[in-house]
Amino acid sequence: MTQMTQSFVDTGVRYTPHRFTLPLDYTQPQGTQIEVFARSVEVAASNNESKPWLVYFQGGPGFPSPRASANSGWMKRALKQFRVLLLDQRGTGQSSPITHQTLSVMNSEQQAEYLSHFRADNIVRDAESIRQQWGVDKWAIIGQSFGGFCSLTYLSLFPQSLLRSYITGGVPSIFRKADDVYLATYKNTRKKNQAFFHQFPQAQQMCCDIADYLQDNDVRLPNGQRFTVEQFQQIGIHFGMSDSFLATYFTLENAFVEVNGRRELRYEFLNAMLMDQAYQTNPIYAILHESIYCQGHNDASRWAAHRIRERYTEFNYESGKPFLFTGEMVYPWMFDQMECLKPLRQAAELLANKEDWTPLYSEQVLAKNTVPVNCAVYADDMFVDFDLSRETLAIMPNAKAWITNEYEHNGLRADGEHILDRLITMGEQTAAELGLELLS
Repeated sequence: MTQMTQSFVDTGVRYTPHRFTLPLDYTQPQGTQIEVFARSVEVAASNNESKPWLVYFQGGPGFPSPRASANSGWMKRALKQFRVLLLDQRGTGQSSPITHQTLSVMNSEQQAEYLSHFRADNIVRDAESIRQQWGVDKWAIIGQSFGGFCSLTYLSLFPQSLLRSYITGGVPSIFRKADDVYLATYKNTRKKNQAFFHQFPQAQQMCCDIADYLQDNDVRLPNGQRFTVEQFQQIGIHFGMSDSFLATYFTLENAFVEVNGRRELRYEFLNAMLMDQAYQTNPIYAILHESIYCQGHNDASRWAAHRIRERYTEFNYESGKPFLFTGEMVYPWMFDQMECLKPLRQAAELLANKEDWTPLYSEQVLAKNTVPVNCAVYADDMFVDFDLSRETLAIMPNAKAWITNEYEHNGLRADGEHILDRLITMGEQTAAELGLELLS
């Protein structure tokens, strides 16, 4: 039963829900249908008909659009010139959500087949179908992180539908395979570890104490799942965000409590560790993560991050050796250890070995790009490698990058109003050079 959602106005901004019935597989448009949810956001007391649309693609993969006030951040800046459409990408939020619950009615082969239709190419086709249904001539797009990957797919498949493209922390490599991506990612993650332990040298012993305790004891998270060293290492994902070092240090500092003269890990700490496992509530984030780097035939990921980790053995913790955190990597053991991923183990294996993925990008189309594309590229980005982003930008005419080390990967969330303002200004400069109509 579809949950009903109503339009409302909050502090001068109108939020309106929209639902669309769209094909699961666009090669079979009359086949299985899914529901896609989006929310339009616009200034309530304004002549909005004259404003173009700006469609937001969230990072991930596997996360819905933000549920946040539009009176601050990037949306505040966007609403000066645009109407905003917040798209819950298929499988997220209210768009035929994918969870261990909704997948439980399928066997593993059915799960893998179903999930294979939830990559960026079909996310973009959903957006394009909505544009056509609404009769919008062209609209602008903004992509954060994986949303930037979606933007490059949109520019590859339907460039004629786009006014502008803004990308923050999400210019993917369109040439490299998953192995190359993770070779770079592990190097970036190692650098973040070095910076963290340089700032907080005492944290190294704290981490070793926690890791040794986990190796020597059967520690359970609040959901009953055994907590392991490998899971603990994954909180290093925060090192890719601004102000994460201090927060991580405070978490480590608060890890133990003494009970009857014996140290044990605090419930507060363990609950925080469980809350950090977004893979449990958003399984697309785990099960389709490596597929975002797969392009075409004979291109299975085969657990790339797991295989490449063997070249960086310093990440494999042993008692008495230095401790390192990992980052945004997906491993096969997660589907053996994490409670909500266990039912998806066989489907994950099938997808990791899937070779017949459809291409996500067209080098030929991107090399002829005529859409103003403006990007915030973060020089110290832990997740989207700077050098790989530059390779892609080098082949795209009319794509301009603001390269900065002022922000981490979450710059749009940290200072979105400023970042989007700069990208919009850059876009209008490019549009003027191309003789395109400027945004009002």
